[in-house]
Amino acid sequence: MRRRLVAATVTSLVDYGYAGTTTLRVQELAGASRGALLHHFPSKPDLFVAAVASVAEQQGEYLRSVQERPAPAGDRVRFAVSVLHEVMSGPLFLAGLELWMAARTDAALRAVLEPYEREVGRQLREIGAAAFGPEYTALPGYHLAFESLLQLLRGLATTSILRSNREVEQTLLDTWSRSFRAVCAAADQVAPSRAAQS
Repeated sequence: MRRRLVAATVTSLVDYGYAGTTTLRVQELAGASRGALLHHFPSKPDLFVAAVASVAEQQGEYLRSVQERPAPAGDRVRFAVSVLHEVMSGPLFLAGLELWMAARTDAALRAVLEPYEREVGRQLREIGAAAFGPEYTALPGYHLAFESLLQLLRGLATTSILRSNREVEQTLLDTWSRSFRAVCAAADQVAPSRAAQS
């Protein structure tokens, strides 16, 4: 029952957003009684803490499964970008995004969310390094260029909430892929010390 309630919370975050994720809605989605909900989660914050942990765990499992994919012999940059784009979109990412936005004005939720987000960020960087490979991760400026890619992907995911144009999205990703070495070089010139320390 606890797993059902947590899964229902994550589903509600994706389908109805943070504001629309009420305890009554979670009960209905889980097919649970009020008593069952209160038995496992005495308060709404308790329920969201469990949802944060569940989203982070599922993201971690997904990231690990993606990391195990063999890289193609061809364009490593395009492969890496497509892998990270896949990870940073879809229902789990949207659930996490809902929690991020809510944490902006909810200090208690932010305190719970921060450790999980740091772990997801660490895993994203590991996947990026594995997907790009040592030939690219050794480039001066790689770390800042990689951060710019993460920001681009977050922006695309956020934009897709209200409008989505797959053709424009793919053109942006293709352009970034073709410009990867130039982005690394520019990042190294702008902030060489930060690039080296990242």
